[in-house]
Amino acid sequence: MSELHKFLFDGLPVRGCIVKLTDAWTEILARRLANTQTGAWPPPVAELLGEMAAAGVLMQSNIKFNGALVLQIFGDGPVKVAVAEVQHDLSLRVTAKVVGDVGVNARLPDLVNVANKGRCAITLDPKDKFPGQQPYQGVVPLHGDHNEKLDKLSDVLEHYMLQSEQLDTTLILAADSKVAAGLLIQRLPMAGEGNLAGSLVSRENEDEIGRNEDYNRISILARSLTRQELLELDVDTILQRLFWEERVLRFEPKAPVFACTCSRARVSSMIRGLGIEEAESILAERGEIDVGCDFCGQQYRFDAVDAAQIFTSAGDQPPSTSKVQ
Repeated sequence: MSELHKFLFDGLPVRGCIVKLTDAWTEILARRLANTQTGAWPPPVAELLGEMAAAGVLMQSNIKFNGALVLQIFGDGPVKVAVAEVQHDLSLRVTAKVVGDVGVNARLPDLVNVANKGRCAITLDPKDKFPGQQPYQGVVPLHGDHNEKLDKLSDVLEHYMLQSEQLDTTLILAADSKVAAGLLIQRLPMAGEGNLAGSLVSRENEDEIGRNEDYNRISILARSLTRQELLELDVDTILQRLFWEERVLRFEPKAPVFACTCSRARVSSMIRGLGIEEAESILAERGEIDVGCDFCGQQYRFDAVDAAQIFTSAGDQPPSTSKVQ
């Protein structure tokens, strides 16, 4: 079962969390493989999406937010867009739009940053918006401060967290056909809402130099974790190997799951947004409107009667004669 573990380092302004997506990740891959219209993602694309899913869960778990965290990469290579969406309950879904060939050994720059125009966006979309409230979004390019290309998603997100959130972050990510996993270490401020450690932070570490030394030491330990270890070892073994000399305070684990928020009602709203003329044009050409969800592969079909109901006012709608797909 997929699992997320959050932890603190007792007496230090440092927090961490580790995620292992197993059944949630394999279900995503199986659904994509079963989709006859798309087929499986190329392995480098699937690996990128797995890392994005793990990163999205790690970031969502560290904020007090009732809504969706959406991690997006807009590319100028064969991957035009890649998306990982994680809800506040840690349900997640991912997708990508791939145009063109993907090399078997393609890395992040080859996939999304060929001409150095790729971008990474993180959006916080509240579940219950106030009137006029817009989602918060931060965007950074897929290159460093000196315009060098960043080779790994973890590099991009560490850069984002430092530039946009002013948080020193260490992120280790890995994914294959069975597991998508990640380890996050973050340095916390000594005061304020961001300090989840609260009274656990000792007074002797309040000077800046001490806090940096604590974080840097733990960061170095975290970066010693190899890709193979992150994918293959269980959480207890990883934490013991890395931090056996530290006092680690662990919280109750949580279980991320795959879930899609698509529905027939949402697709109906999308068709309504196209307008009646466009809908009638599609019906005249194809006989029905067939919409597939990019995230889960669910197909929604609307015939002429269904389409007519969409554009009829709610009070005048006759009972539906079609089955929900």
